[in-house]
Amino acid sequence: MVEKMLTSLLISALTSFFTLVELNCENLFDCRHDSLKQDYEFTPDGSYHWTPTRYWQHLNRTAQTILACGGEEQAWQLPDLVALCEVENDSVLVDLTRRSLLRSARYEYVMTDSPDARGIDVALLYSPFTFQLLNHHAIRVPVLPGMRPTRDILYVSGRLLSGDTLHVFVTHMPSRSGGEKPTRPFRRYAASRLLQAVDSVRSLSSQAHIVVVGDFNDYANDKNMRLYRRAGLCDISADATGSHGAKATYRYHGRWASLDHIMVSEGLLRMLSCCLVFDAPFLLADDERYGGLQPRRNYLGPRYLNGFSDHLPLVARFGF
Repeated sequence: MVEKMLTSLLISALTSFFTLVELNCENLFDCRHDSLKQDYEFTPDGSYHWTPTRYWQHLNRTAQTILACGGEEQAWQLPDLVALCEVENDSVLVDLTRRSLLRSARYEYVMTDSPDARGIDVALLYSPFTFQLLNHHAIRVPVLPGMRPTRDILYVSGRLLSGDTLHVFVTHMPSRSGGEKPTRPFRRYAASRLLQAVDSVRSLSSQAHIVVVGDFNDYANDKNMRLYRRAGLCDISADATGSHGAKATYRYHGRWASLDHIMVSEGLLRMLSCCLVFDAPFLLADDERYGGLQPRRNYLGPRYLNGFSDHLPLVARFGF
C-alpha cells in the first residue's frame, strides 16, 4: 500500500493534477460525553448506542471512502485535500489520520472548535507532500435572534507544487431544522460572513485561487446560493453526478439533490479537469421505500444500519 501511495504521489507531481474531496461524514463522534455539548446520544448509553466498536467501524469506513475517492486501479492517487463536515473534535481527527485505515496516507489536518450545540465541526485534511500549509483560522458566525449557535467557517491557505497559493474555505451552514424558509436568513447571514472573508482575500490578490466547499444546507437552485454566484464564484458541482446511478450527493424522499457544493473563483475554473459525485457501489444501498439507490447511510433515526454516510463525496480534479 505504501509503495502504491508513493508511486501515485510521483504521478501526481508529474501530471500536476490536484484532487479535492468533500465529504459530510454523518456524525463522526467519539464515544465520550462532552459536558459542554449535547452529544449524549452518541455514547454507549445514549439513544444511538454508540459503542467503541461502532465508532471504529465508522472511522475505518470514512477512511475507506476517502482513499477510494483517489480513483480506481492504476489511475488511483491520494487525494490532496479532504474537506470534512460533521466531525466532533480533535481526538476524532487524530484517530482518523493516525490510527485508522488512513494512517499510511500521512495526512495532516486543521479544524475548527465551534460553539455548535451538538459539538460538530469542520476540518481539512491535507497531504504535506503536495500542499504546504501557510495559514489557517476560524471565522465565527455570531448568533442572530432565534438562531442556534452554528459551526465556524474554516479558512486555510497553502502553497501547491506548482507554486500557486490556494485559499480554501470549509463550511457547514446552519441547519434547515425547523423548515427551509424560517432558517433561510440564518444561512444567508452566515454566507455574508463567508463572502466578506472571500473579499478580504481578493483585496490582497484579485486573481487569487479560491475554493469554497462544504455542506451548505441549500440546494443549487435555492435562493441563498445566488449570493455566491453574485460574488463571482462558480458552483462546479451543480450538475455533478456519479457513474453508478447517483444523480447528486444526497437523497431525500426518493429525490436526488446536493446540499454539498464546491465553488471556485474564475481563475481556478479554467484549471478544472472534472467534478463528480463519487458513488462506488459499496457506498450505495437499495432504497426500499422509493425504489432505486440511495447513499448507504450509517443510521436511520436511531436505527443502526452499519453503513458509511447519508451523503456521498464530491471529487474535483484540477490541473495546475
